[in-house]
Amino acid sequence: RGGAFILQMRSVGLGLAILAGKLARGPGISGKSQILFALVFTTRYLDLFTSFISVYNTVMKVVFLLCAYVTVYMIYGKFRKTFDSENDTFRLEFLLVPVIGLSFLENYSFTPLEILWTFSIYLESVAILPQLFMISKTGEAETITTHYLFFLGLYRALYLANWIRRYQTENFYDQIAVVSGVVQTIFYCDFFYLYVTKGSSVAGTGRCHPFTS
Repeated sequence: RGGAFILQMRSVGLGLAILAGKLARGPGISGKSQILFALVFTTRYLDLFTSFISVYNTVMKVVFLLCAYVTVYMIYGKFRKTFDSENDTFRLEFLLVPVIGLSFLENYSFTPLEILWTFSIYLESVAILPQLFMISKTGEAETITTHYLFFLGLYRALYLANWIRRYQTENFYDQIAVVSGVVQTIFYCDFFYLYVTKGSSVAGTGRCHPFTS
């Protein structure tokens, strides 16, 4: 379990590094997706104020939060002049309202922290939709954006492998996390296929057209 966890963290770290490089170059990243991811980490890691597991665990959570909010700042602050706001038009309320409602209806314990944790799990499963919507609207994506999405998908795939292993070795099954993870994986499947089949053909070109025939 520990090995899979380390791989997950490295995958996310690499994805964040690619994102930072992309931000320094120009438009292409959905600021709305990054806002949702920042909200995901904020509501998931509220246990920082209530419990202590280890120094490593605490540092990891703080780094995630810092990266999330620094990314949002870079998009809407430092690089706002190159941010493609005209195409980043997904209506966040279409995701937030049903996710909030579902978090109150389907959770393990009707307590504030548990509801917020459940909210973070549900929201993470759909947080990438504004990014995919932005790509589908423009009909193209720069290569580095597809790499970023690839590593986010890899992060989710490693989580799925970890859940399967935990079920086999510990008989542990988290229904909310698994169902949400499957939903998120479905969103990535088409993109993964296009990344693998067309990604090599755009190497070095700087742009690809993953949502065009």
